Amino acid sequence: MSIHSYINTDAEQKQRARFLDSEQIQRILNSLEPSIVIQDMANIFKVLSDPSRLKIVTALQEGELCVIDIVGLTGFSQSSVSHHLKTLRLYNLVRFRRKGKLAFYSLSDTHVSALLAVARDHARE
Repeated sequence: MSIHSYINTDAEQKQRARFLDSEQIQRILNSLEPSIVIQDMANIFKVLSDPSRLKIVTALQEGELCVIDIVGLTGFSQSSVSHHLKTLRLYNLVRFRRKGKLAFYSLSDTHVSALLAVARDHARE
């Protein structure tokens, strides 16, 4: 992306030149993530914006849990928990393993835990 696609007209360029350093703008434009990454990031926040899913992933920060334990901890129905877990798996926020008839869930990686920790710290401020 070039600065020329950011600044469309001469009038806009003159207006922006008073306030913006073109070198800084170019550095920012060069560092922006591609649209697909921005969309994936937005989807993560969208999925985690649901309080029920957020409660589930917060419980999973403490360790692996089976669906029955998640139901007991959250007070949600088994079908609701299963639906939320399916969505969380679709966005790679949780993973699961089977042991016989039981399904055990955990956070997919430390990035999810770190994201939750930062959100919790920010909410507590």
